[in-house]
Amino acid sequence: MAVKPDDKDKVRQIVAKATKQGYITQDEILEFFPEIEEDLQLLEVIVTALQDVQIEIIEEPRDEDCENFPTVRTGKGTNMTFEEKIKILRQIRPHLSTEPLRAYLHEIGKVPLLNAEEEVILAKRIEDGDKALFKLLSELKDRDDVDRIYKVAYEHVKKRVFRHPDIDEARKRIAEKDRKFLNKEIKDGLEARTLLINANLRLVVSIAKNYINRELSMLDLIQEGNLGLMRAVDKFEYRKGFKFSTYATWWIRQAITRAIADQGRTIRVPVHMIETINKLSRVSSALNNELGRKPTHQEIAERMGITEEKVREIIKIAQKPQSLESAISSDDPDSCSLSEIISDELSASPQEMATWSYLKKQINLVLNSLSDRERKVIELRFGLRDGVARTLEEVGREFKVTRERIRQIEAKALRRMRSEELAQALRDYLD
Repeated sequence: MAVKPDDKDKVRQIVAKATKQGYITQDEILEFFPEIEEDLQLLEVIVTALQDVQIEIIEEPRDEDCENFPTVRTGKGTNMTFEEKIKILRQIRPHLSTEPLRAYLHEIGKVPLLNAEEEVILAKRIEDGDKALFKLLSELKDRDDVDRIYKVAYEHVKKRVFRHPDIDEARKRIAEKDRKFLNKEIKDGLEARTLLINANLRLVVSIAKNYINRELSMLDLIQEGNLGLMRAVDKFEYRKGFKFSTYATWWIRQAITRAIADQGRTIRVPVHMIETINKLSRVSSALNNELGRKPTHQEIAERMGITEEKVREIIKIAQKPQSLESAISSDDPDSCSLSEIISDELSASPQEMATWSYLKKQINLVLNSLSDRERKVIELRFGLRDGVARTLEEVGREFKVTRERIRQIEAKALRRMRSEELAQALRDYLD
């Protein structure tokens, strides 16, 4: 892929820093490319450049908040054969528990780790299974009775299989196999995909721990991370020489950060803005450590290379809605809620409501002094029935008389209402 000149300079800076340290962390890469999770092709360029100088990408340090979280036991795998690891991976089964998170962590803690060679073995099985499935689906594609889902699956598998340069040779080889062997390769490929996913479930947990207290529960974070892991398995190309865990990390992080952006807030914030908010948080924290005080908006703007107004806008967007039903004290769930102490400036006060109630009664008393026809005309003209005032013509149509006749009735009724005796009852409410 074509890499922008600015990006090339940043990649060179990453390689230089990694060479000096002997390693590079994921957070350090994010400092150069805050939105690298949105451009995984550029990530592959970075990984390739680091592999050329034999530099390892390590995970970022675990947050302090994670220390109180259940940990994942390290599975045995250092002295196990590949066959022994596969046997254990096949035994991973979901089960019911009153503590699903702890049970899940306990279960995946038994999973052995795979080395790079073993990952390649499984990746090849997945590829062979895809090719076999492609062959079977291509035979079904032209049948009249084939279901639409087979056509969709055919196109999906075709995209995956055609990534490989030896596809023509592979198709000829597959064409010579019988149906039974094709079915076995498909089954082995599906199983290899499941095994590769199971072998990296702990990687998802280790990454998800860095995102706790970000609006989503740990189980939700793990679930979204697992979806990213599955995506990584489908996209993994072992021929490029990447270790699967290095490649999968970015798909997992991307899935989690997108889930937080989409589901973690009452008001959805775009993913790119979430990344900007996180960057501002990191810059603010770094300046706080350097200066020994809370940085100003101007200092943050200078460090981020943006305007002070933009910093204020980002901080405003980062604010989260607070429920009016939430308790004032987090330590005391029985404390009063925000809605009980915040005044409603739009609602009438009890005194105003009492005044309006008495005024309504006085108006009714005044209207009762009129004839039925006069009362109805006044109610319709001034909207006393439903709040909608009518024109003379509209009232005339209802009474089947002319608008002039309605004007006369209205004028007569208003003269009676302005009499000293009736007007005095309403005059006090005008003060």
